[in-house]
Amino acid sequence: MGTLILAVTTLFLYSIGTALHALGFRGRIATHKHVLTVLGALGLTAHGILVWQTLFQDGALNLGFFQSSLLISWLVVALLLFMNLRKPLDSLFLGIYPLACLTVVCALLTHTPPRFIQRDDWGVLSHIALSVTAYSIFTLAAGQALLLYLQNRQLKHNYNSALVRNLPPLQTMESLLFELLWAGVILLVLAIVTGAVFVSDLFAQDLAHKTIFSLISLAVFAALLIGRQTQGWRGITASRWTLAGCALLALAYYGSKFALELVFHRVG
Repeated sequence: MGTLILAVTTLFLYSIGTALHALGFRGRIATHKHVLTVLGALGLTAHGILVWQTLFQDGALNLGFFQSSLLISWLVVALLLFMNLRKPLDSLFLGIYPLACLTVVCALLTHTPPRFIQRDDWGVLSHIALSVTAYSIFTLAAGQALLLYLQNRQLKHNYNSALVRNLPPLQTMESLLFELLWAGVILLVLAIVTGAVFVSDLFAQDLAHKTIFSLISLAVFAALLIGRQTQGWRGITASRWTLAGCALLALAYYGSKFALELVFHRVG
């Protein structure tokens, strides 16, 4: 199937999903979870085929800036659809679907030098897989933290907004956030370990900033989890620490890739 057709199909399905979630969130229509799940799965399928056609080129894996963003957004949607079957995470679709659409548009319209990874380099690929999954989970954690922050603020000011009426109770929101954080931290630790083992010279010039910011973000998340256990950190405090850690992690990955590939035009 043509890349353009796949991209348009993905954008259409995700846009419909966003609209239905938004209308349901505002109480305009009655939404059915299984219908929204099927719609999301169809969009995810088209998105996945697009990822396959975009990333796999000439027997290698092209993980350029926009191509890897397309892959991460696919994994974010896949994780959210799966977790939403058992957890009340519906509100995150309002941000995740538009984010996925943005990566599809950027991957379709931009033409940047490829950054190839050989498909038989299993050590490096395991590091990449763990890293991408960790980034995806922390993307969901950032969205959850933002919703929790807004929910706390509005409850403190006695706002009876659609956000307050539709989100789960604060305790549930906090529990979901820390479940995501624990999963993300475990994967990030494994990603750093596999990077140290399989990536030659992890602190080389092109990887130093990524490694340092990843370690700093890991320290932030670890401090938050320790503070949760020892000091009972929650609510706005937990949200701020989460968003700070996610910002550092985004700077580690997207900031370094943007500078290397789009500013300094380093490839390979």
